[in-house]
Amino acid sequence: MAMVRSAASFQERWPWLGPDLQTLRDTIRPLPLPADRGEPITIDLEPVSTGPGLGAGPGPGAGQGRGGRLLALHDPPTTGPAKGLVLVVHGLGGSSAREGVRRQGLCLQRAGFAVLRLNLRGAGPGRALAAGTYAASCNADLLPVVAKARAMAGSLPLFGVGLSLGGTMLLNALREQPQALDGLVTASSPLDLAACSQAIGRPRNWVYQRWLLKRLVVQTLADPFGVSGQERQALLLGGGPTTIRAFDAAITAPRWGYHSVDHYYAGASPLASLLNDQSPSRAPLLLVHAADDPWVPVDALHQLVSGLNSGVSGVNGVNQRGLEVCIPAKGGHNGFHGVGDGPLGSWSDAVAVQWLSALVA
Repeated sequence: MAMVRSAASFQERWPWLGPDLQTLRDTIRPLPLPADRGEPITIDLEPVSTGPGLGAGPGPGAGQGRGGRLLALHDPPTTGPAKGLVLVVHGLGGSSAREGVRRQGLCLQRAGFAVLRLNLRGAGPGRALAAGTYAASCNADLLPVVAKARAMAGSLPLFGVGLSLGGTMLLNALREQPQALDGLVTASSPLDLAACSQAIGRPRNWVYQRWLLKRLVVQTLADPFGVSGQERQALLLGGGPTTIRAFDAAITAPRWGYHSVDHYYAGASPLASLLNDQSPSRAPLLLVHAADDPWVPVDALHQLVSGLNSGVSGVNGVNQRGLEVCIPAKGGHNGFHGVGDGPLGSWSDAVAVQWLSALVA
């Protein structure tokens, strides 16, 4: 069964009141982050066969089949020996340098963890190392990173923290390898991609969607390995895609071996696999999600809790031990800027640190 973790300790910090200001806080007032001194680590990727979540094979713009390398940045703990290594994965349009990733990493370092901040295929400073772009289910890329992180961790535990779509990716990786991590925290992560696409397309979210699309189009067109003529036309003709769904239909789904955008959303959404999880050895999970998230509806998380706790699909308490959810009423999308936060941290960052520290203890 799913354990509901108390979220009563979260209170919004003035002036970041309401879901939108919580979501945009780091954009409106960037954090005074220290210089990024992460050690660059490159991870080699093997060419893979085609198929859902694997890639579309070789050819311009279909770089998932070409292998390549991913770039991650390794940060040691600020004091003392490391008590574990944490793989931190960014969300849609993000990178290892994004404020939320850096903020979470610094909190983990101060708590005694080593951190590995990943740049997914095509993201941030790793853009030149691999062709193509990433997806919500990209195990062909993510599992080699986890294997590299496990080797780096040695005898220490290996944990994951996924922010927004990064959490979805890590949940999908655990579908294939339930013991790939020793524990995973997700923050504001989509469990139902179709519902998420519909939510971001609401009129009240047009600014968010436009901002995300601009980043995705620029990231895709910046591919030094090139894009296909069909992709370029889809990205530029008539001003380019006007919705995330249209972008996924033109770029993400075909690149990762899905025959339609609906096929992609269904196959890359982890909700059904969590409801039907029968693995007694799956890594412990903590899913943190604000009830007022304007980008990712919280409904899927409520559906997960209801389904697990009612025994739907044969789920039982033994196989679902170690799955916790935390749903504060406020917090926006990966915001959680609360009363009492430190200068370079948020409430959700602290919750992740406390939960992972408890696993180590």
